[in-house]
Amino acid sequence: MAKKYNRELILSGNMVTAILSLSIPVIFNSLIQTMYNLTDTFWLGKIGTEHMAAITVVTPIQSIVMNFGSGITAAGAILISQYVGARDEKNAKQMANQLFGSCMIFSIICALLVSFLTPILVNGLGAEGNIFTYGRIYLQIVVLDMPFLFMINLFTAVNQAQGDTIRPLMLNILGVVLNMILDPVFMVVFHWGVAGAALATLIAKVPCAIIAFISLMNKKNPVHLTIRGFRFEKDKLKQIIRIGLPTAIGSSTMQFGFVLMSKSVLSYGSTAVAAYGIGNRVNSLITTASNAMGSATATIVGQNMGAGQVDRADKGYRLARNIIVVFLFIGGLILSRDAVARPIVSIFSTDPEVIELGMDYLVLMAITCWTNGIYNTTMGLFHGTGHTMITMMIDASRLWVFRFLTLFICERILHMGVASIWYCVVISNATSALILLILYHMKIWKKNNIKLDAAA
Repeated sequence: MAKKYNRELILSGNMVTAILSLSIPVIFNSLIQTMYNLTDTFWLGKIGTEHMAAITVVTPIQSIVMNFGSGITAAGAILISQYVGARDEKNAKQMANQLFGSCMIFSIICALLVSFLTPILVNGLGAEGNIFTYGRIYLQIVVLDMPFLFMINLFTAVNQAQGDTIRPLMLNILGVVLNMILDPVFMVVFHWGVAGAALATLIAKVPCAIIAFISLMNKKNPVHLTIRGFRFEKDKLKQIIRIGLPTAIGSSTMQFGFVLMSKSVLSYGSTAVAAYGIGNRVNSLITTASNAMGSATATIVGQNMGAGQVDRADKGYRLARNIIVVFLFIGGLILSRDAVARPIVSIFSTDPEVIELGMDYLVLMAITCWTNGIYNTTMGLFHGTGHTMITMMIDASRLWVFRFLTLFICERILHMGVASIWYCVVISNATSALILLILYHMKIWKKNNIKLDAAA
């Protein structure tokens, strides 16, 4: 089977082939995931700047909860990958079951709670007038997609842990095609505005989640779900919490920092908020390859550490890091050119002020995006070895220490105005990448922080 072939490739095959076979589908998968937001941004840009600004303001609230749950999912994927590397399919299946139960309960509770509290949360961000109204409508609807999103993420995590990145790609192609069809229908034809954008995103995920669940239940897959007789296992839950909670806290804390960043941007007006939103969404495309390489690194490192192959895990990390840094450096230089950056920003807005500010932000991020390659692959290395306390501290400090400290210096001391936002983002990313590189050379990661249950 393909998954068993991928396992052998990761554990004993050509490492460059293993990296590319894992990362290339994940790159396309990430691009497709990003298309959900970009499609909304495109159509909202046609409707008005305030609509786009409203989504930019409230998106971090949704991301806080999503990233907390995704931290748990990521922990399960790490544990499954190590069991796969140790050739212990029984424990890998049991871990998938525990992950399923945990994620579904968490996502349903959070979706209902956040939807109920949305007016308070949006008001707390300082949004007023139309931005408050549009933001409340969008968040109150779109957050209800969480159970479906988590099912898709679980499907991705279980398959990727086994070295299969093709099936998640195909599933997300379906989702983004549905979203691209529904967005103009709901927003333009039916004139539902931000509510239409939210409904399109929600409805597009439903069939994908159903397909994901059916596939995960298929007993022909080496790692599958077994719902009949399901019960939570204390030891497995402890493993998920021990490895996943630091990642969840780090990711959600980082997202909470993004909420405060949005509040800071809001003080410069809706034009700056719209430019910030465009820049971030385009940047998500720039860093797609970096995120994918980090994900591939975690899988390669996880399986090889599970098999006791520390040197091979190190080789996989170094190759992945070097490949992505070169790729991002060249790509960033191209994207930073005015002839390339301006047409891209212009796709999402016709407002000249928004275009100029968005270009300033995009060009700066493009020039420095290669540091993300170091950041993501090294984070993947520490995730794959279970050192999630380290990644939690890096995630938190990137926002709460380096980003806000830089913002304070640029705004209060250097008086750089809205450019302070752009510089605090790139400087904090580069600083965190440097710290991770130092930690790698300290060889902390070589001690596997995951204790696997004995094979039955």
